[in-house]
Amino acid sequence: MKYKPGKHIIAEFKTTDNKLLLKSHSFKVLIDSLVSSLDLSKVGEVYHDFEGGGYTAVVCLTESHLSVHTWPEFEMITFDVFLSNYLKENDDKVEQIFNSVHDYFNPIEVKRTTLNR
Repeated sequence: MKYKPGKHIIAEFKTTDNKLLLKSHSFKVLIDSLVSSLDLSKVGEVYHDFEGGGYTAVVCLTESHLSVHTWPEFEMITFDVFLSNYLKENDDKVEQIFNSVHDYFNPIEVKRTTLNR
């Protein structure tokens, strides 16, 4: 059996729901819920809200990471998530996280790249 390191999704969303791009609090609530419900292990996190709106966040997991950056002035979000398959197969969890974040931002445009490592 050949080892497959994991699935990595890199995405860019465009949305007209600008209020979701201003402050990180509700996004953090979503991510904390996903980490818990998907039985992932958080080892660190940084959330930073910018003066005037927009935020950036990186969440380190024992399984790897996820990150988000928002630009309210451009109605744009960049997001990525990668989970390793080292101890168990996590590809479905990557899709669940992506779908939840997608639904949260309710984008009108999506650019998505999936890397099966």
